[in-house]
Amino acid sequence: MPLDLNVRADITLDTYRRVAWDRETVALGTVAMARVTNARTAFMHLIDSDPNLTIYGVTSGYGQHANKRLTGEARRQHAQRPPRSAAVAFGQPAPERVARGIILARLANFIEGHAAVTPALAEAVAALLSGGPLPKVSIAGQGGAGEILWMAPLIIDLAEAFPLGEKDALSLINGSPTASALIADGAIAMRRRLDLAERIFALSAEAIRAPLEAYDAAFEDLWGDPYEAASLQRLRHLLQGGAVERRPYQAPVSYRILPRVLGQMRRAVAQAEEIAQSSLISVTDNPVFLMPDAQHPAGRVYSNGGYHNARAYPALDNLAAASADLCILAERHCTKLLDGRYSLLPDQLQAADDAYIGIVGFVQVGYAEQARRAAQRTFLPGSEAGGFGQNDVAPLTGLAWRAQEEVGHCLEAAMAMLGAVASQALHMTARAAPPALQPTLETIRAAFPPMTASRVFGPDLQTLSNCFRAEIYGIEEATR
Repeated sequence: MPLDLNVRADITLDTYRRVAWDRETVALGTVAMARVTNARTAFMHLIDSDPNLTIYGVTSGYGQHANKRLTGEARRQHAQRPPRSAAVAFGQPAPERVARGIILARLANFIEGHAAVTPALAEAVAALLSGGPLPKVSIAGQGGAGEILWMAPLIIDLAEAFPLGEKDALSLINGSPTASALIADGAIAMRRRLDLAERIFALSAEAIRAPLEAYDAAFEDLWGDPYEAASLQRLRHLLQGGAVERRPYQAPVSYRILPRVLGQMRRAVAQAEEIAQSSLISVTDNPVFLMPDAQHPAGRVYSNGGYHNARAYPALDNLAAASADLCILAERHCTKLLDGRYSLLPDQLQAADDAYIGIVGFVQVGYAEQARRAAQRTFLPGSEAGGFGQNDVAPLTGLAWRAQEEVGHCLEAAMAMLGAVASQALHMTARAAPPALQPTLETIRAAFPPMTASRVFGPDLQTLSNCFRAEIYGIEEATR
């Protein structure tokens, strides 16, 4: 059964996950279709009753032609033109889940009539989520004002086949559904990576027998931060039932600061989720139609900048930065576990003279540095950078999404390496994992058995990293 959408509030982050990630279908419900129909009728009455009304893209041209007035037959011919010229970006395509998310987010402008599109067109856009794979949309080359470069490739086939009316073509490609989709995608993936990171770091803390006092409940009040408090609680839960005998003195800094660094990741994820949720239901069409009311009996059409989501790319940057910090922390943990002077464990965790695992630290450094390079702040372009006329500012949300996606994959690799080293430490000292971490340890050892003799173990680490990626995205996406 398709998910019925009747109001914008129906497009929740959970709805996004079900439609974009799990490939459920949607349909515009009877309430939504009544509003879309009424809005279209009111909009057409408005533009037909006032010959002096200026509505961008309807009674005027697009972009640099916004100063050109269109009336009569010229207006109708203009409306029938599909947005071919906007379907220009090329390069590596976005994942299918992102394309589906963009189409879902597109419906926020339609569902309560603010785009004033032809009702059959609104239904046709929703139906794109019920068919086969969507057209490919490039990740690269997204430097234009608004999101027309993202939207046009997804809808051009539909636009070519549909009898477009006034405002239809513009409403297909305007707004900021891509930013909504990208921040929602990042928030979902990073929430799952956070769960993974907390388990692997807890396993590392158990491997080094970190004193539990660093995670005591007293710090929830002393630090006064809800995200750090949640991380403290999770670490205590994961470590419950572990070794009774702990280190005789404090663990290295990278272990004692775990609740605070993980707390920052929790904060970044929670903020991304909040921004994603509000973005998914935002009306971002330009121009936007407002239904008739007592003060405006014919309704209103306002030009605006809703298509520029100024919150999504900073939130994606924050996800990347918090994840990069975790990659660096994982490298520090590996270094300390492998060095007997700090871990108080067998040096380099060697089970035999030739069972050497220490070189994994080199690879940890590589992934940590890759993550740090990727996690750079995104700014508005420093020049018009491809803009022309009125189109003088581009939101680079796509770059921010690509960066956090790259850092996220580095984090999966970092967790695979730290998990393998922590597993080896427990193996060398004949200790079990705490009950809450036992399933995670079993997953690690299924892909990366403890080192008992020399072997080529790079492929095992890749297998483990793939297992973790499957936890994040599912089996099909993990093999892309």
